[in-house]
Amino acid sequence: MKWRVMILGAVIAAATSPIRANDRLALRVSPTVSFAPANLVVRATVEANRANRSIEIVAESDDFYRSSQMQLDGDRAPRTTLFEFRSLPTGYYQVRATLRDVSGNELASLQTPINVVGTER
Repeated sequence: MKWRVMILGAVIAAATSPIRANDRLALRVSPTVSFAPANLVVRATVEANRANRSIEIVAESDDFYRSSQMQLDGDRAPRTTLFEFRSLPTGYYQVRATLRDVSGNELASLQTPINVVGTER
């Protein structure tokens, strides 16, 4: 049990600052470790740019996949967008944010690991 607490502390410490991809996109996911069924809040911050046309957020594990996509209105789009993923089952997840232009080309992409722990009985 102590090793789980140590891992949890390390993950939380690593997740305290947003990850940046060329300052065009920042991603913050909370919580980074939780008990199933988990509710995740994903905050994507996008630099204002005329080329920005959509953002996609994906939560994926070996056994589960969920995604959400939102259109952006270039440099008039909101700078920060919140996404919620509810009731995620147990698993190790990669949460990815991908920013795309009008042609669907990737402008920036980030990912962060998330752990949803099952309850022990």
